[in-house]
Amino acid sequence: MNSLSLLRLRPYRHPDARGTLIASHGRSSLPPRRQAGQGIAAAIPTAIVMRDRAKNRKPTQRGRYLSTEAIQAVQALKRTLGTVGGGGGDSLERVLAAKVQRLIKGDMVAVLRELQSQGEGLLALQVFEEVRREHWYKPQLSVYNDMIQVLASCGLPEQVEKVCSYLKMEHLDADTEGFNLVLRTLLDFGFVQAAMDCFRLMKLWESEPDESTYAILINGLKAEGEIDLSVSVREEAEQHLGGPLVFLEKREDEMELTGYGNVHSEP
Repeated sequence: MNSLSLLRLRPYRHPDARGTLIASHGRSSLPPRRQAGQGIAAAIPTAIVMRDRAKNRKPTQRGRYLSTEAIQAVQALKRTLGTVGGGGGDSLERVLAAKVQRLIKGDMVAVLRELQSQGEGLLALQVFEEVRREHWYKPQLSVYNDMIQVLASCGLPEQVEKVCSYLKMEHLDADTEGFNLVLRTLLDFGFVQAAMDCFRLMKLWESEPDESTYAILINGLKAEGEIDLSVSVREEAEQHLGGPLVFLEKREDEMELTGYGNVHSEP
């Protein structure tokens, strides 16, 4: 075969054909050249990498999420309820020592709030007493109000009185709003004497009674049938505020129009 025959059989590559081979005998069966930008990496399957979900987690909000240690403490405390007097389980004192006392401040407070939200009054009281023993403890009337509320809701009047006795031993900062919360809760559940003690404690710790304070006491005492005591507080309010209680008359009118009253009053 001469050189002319070899030249005739060799395929010709057109510069604009982009990989298409043209020969005298027709189109070549060779695959076309890859498009521009398609390298070796384009032929390698792309690996899909999942992002770590922990990085997408919203920041922890105070009182909303529990740590693993706090969850274990709550579960262990609730298990003791079924073993009281029955043996065969960790005692409450042992669980408090092993699971609660070792918690950091945030976790211990979270356990207390969780038990309160679940209506576990007795367990919440045990944790509250542990909290009061901590070096970082600082009394807050909002915490006392929550404790009184959960204990009263559970029908534990003796424990409510016990918490009120703790309140009398505290060294409190002036907090009129906090005392108003406690006064309202005590009267809503019928603890008249405890409410009056709290009112005296309020003035002792220089928390100035305001219009809300007197309105809560006067209306609450009246709803509990303590008319003479309600009148006495009203007279004190007029003397303290320097005149008739116009704000109280307005609130009484609003309550008559809306039908709103103390939780223990008849609709």
